[in-house]
Amino acid sequence: MNKKELVDAIADRVGDKKTATEAINAVIDAIQHAVASGDKVSITGFGAFEMAHKPARTARNPSTGEPIKVAESWAPKFRPGADFKELVNAGGKKAQKKK
Repeated sequence: MNKKELVDAIADRVGDKKTATEAINAVIDAIQHAVASGDKVSITGFGAFEMAHKPARTARNPSTGEPIKVAESWAPKFRPGADFKELVNAGGKKAQKKK
């Protein structure tokens, strides 16, 4: 599902696409800004968005084997909640049976 399909799914519940688009954009914007500023965003039953630190390290160029220094960085991280994991697990089992 992409953003347009998500807007369509939400529009069915809230009544129109404009309201659904504004709501989705507001939620995404709020989560992005909160995580970028170092806050953790937890949505009960869904999961948690947070910032993860990746320390500097030495990697290897796969072609030459030469060491390469990789600078430290920060990345967004999502941990699904228990209810979401259960739902995905049940859906995966159903999809597996269809094959």
